Amino acid sequence: MFIAMNRFKVKKGSEEAFEKVWSSRESYLDRMQGFVEFHLLKGPAADDHTLYSSHTVWSSKANFEAWTKSEEFRKAHARAGNDSSTGSLYLEHPKFEGFEVVQTQRAAAAA
Repeated sequence: MFIAMNRFKVKKGSEEAFEKVWSSRESYLDRMQGFVEFHLLKGPAADDHTLYSSHTVWSSKANFEAWTKSEEFRKAHARAGNDSSTGSLYLEHPKFEGFEVVQTQRAAAAA
């Protein structure tokens, strides 16, 4: 498995607009081979920003790389802009992190 993450420093006061961008856009992820799941994570708040992360799980790194080269990727990101009616939502460009899964644990099945 492969986990792809982007970390966003969203300007204080822009959290609602940022979440709306994500909830209202078409991602096309469900059309992609090897896509497992997506999460938008909201993290801690600092003085000037709130930390967010998009977290996508793929069957393999190759499946993720195919996504990044696809027409669906271009369409999904064409409307994922960093602009709102008040300007930029981020303090800086998102930071990408990619991870190969080397160990997984799951909860025991409920009796």
